[in-house]
Amino acid sequence: MESRLRSVTEHVEHVLALVEPLPPVASDLVDADGAVLAEDLYARVSVPPFESAAMDGYAVRLADLPADGAPVTLRVTGDVAAGATGGTGIGPGEAVRIMTGAPLPPGADAVVPVEHTSTGRFVAGASRAESSVTLARRPRAHVRAAGEDVTEGELLARTGSVVTAATVGALVASGTVRVPVRRRPLVAVISTGAELVPAGGGLGPGQITDSNGPMLAAAARAAGADVVRPGPVPDDPDALRAALDVAVRASGVDLIVTAGGVSAGAADVVREVLAASTLGAGGVTDADVATVAMSPGKPQALARWRGAPWLALPGNPVGAYASFELFVRPAIDRLRGLGGSGEVLLSQVGNAELAVRAQRYPPGRSYLSLRAATAWSSPAGRLQALPVRVVDGAVEPGGSHHSLAALAAADGLALVPPDVEKVRAGDVVQVLMLR
Repeated sequence: MESRLRSVTEHVEHVLALVEPLPPVASDLVDADGAVLAEDLYARVSVPPFESAAMDGYAVRLADLPADGAPVTLRVTGDVAAGATGGTGIGPGEAVRIMTGAPLPPGADAVVPVEHTSTGRFVAGASRAESSVTLARRPRAHVRAAGEDVTEGELLARTGSVVTAATVGALVASGTVRVPVRRRPLVAVISTGAELVPAGGGLGPGQITDSNGPMLAAAARAAGADVVRPGPVPDDPDALRAALDVAVRASGVDLIVTAGGVSAGAADVVREVLAASTLGAGGVTDADVATVAMSPGKPQALARWRGAPWLALPGNPVGAYASFELFVRPAIDRLRGLGGSGEVLLSQVGNAELAVRAQRYPPGRSYLSLRAATAWSSPAGRLQALPVRVVDGAVEPGGSHHSLAALAAADGLALVPPDVEKVRAGDVVQVLMLR
């Protein structure tokens, strides 16, 4: 157990030490979109595999085109369509109609685009074509060389990169059909609290709807994980242990995320279950309760439940969301194999270090340095994670750090360093963009 004040950077490092990249699995390439590659991938064949026309036009011999660009009339001897398996070569004074992507016939060393001919279009049955006076007399004009796009053996995608539609196109074209990837992590999201009612349930006196569970589940899915939700669970240690067992034994999760119950209150059930590890009881190992220098989100804990990594977040909604971005997302990234070894990148903001995980983000996730449109206070000695709106290129607070409405309306989270107690209008702040 540990109760000393811990920096955000230190806590990220503890989180990353708890998880390892998942083992690779083989996947059909067309089903691997969004997955993370577990090996470097190389082209199996060149693209294109043969010389081809880069435009619709006429395949010609460069020797038949006058050096001064003057018009010349050539005899059209045939047609070559895309997908053709062969064709007659061309001799002196001859040309062949050719379509984009079709193989260049033997003897040809340039293509005259059809719009550069006297007709400007293909004429059915025509046997003569005039070349344009504007075609440069250069070898391989409008010809795609074999391997011009990709050369056999060329590195196309690195370990740790996300498979995108463009990646799929390049790999398929170069002969790859199956790829080794890390599977999507399975994450259990469990909310705790006797007052919580599942979404859609009727509320009795003193009850509230569980919002942390659905919010964190949505965040985990957006981060590239699959989710199971055994909760919410009441403030009962046995109920929490049962929910954890369902997650690990029945679902086989790779990561457990709980929200709430990690403070020092009399009914904080997560802390009570974690405390059992000091007595050698239950399924808890490697319990690590920490007070992290951030606001909101100060109470945090790490552990393993029957071997599965467990990240315990506070119940404050904005604190839970900020904790997800700063701590849970790096864990999911590492399970997915993103960033190679899951390093923590540090960015200097004033004289303070922030854990800035700008290594790899889904589209739209980035850190920006923006000016404050107005002034606000920040707690001394703690990293502030404050929902902010972007207005005319500057940021302003969106509301209380307890407010779900402020979080929903926020464009980002301003991360104010622990040594800054007052953000003044015009100050530059680091903002984790959420949109």
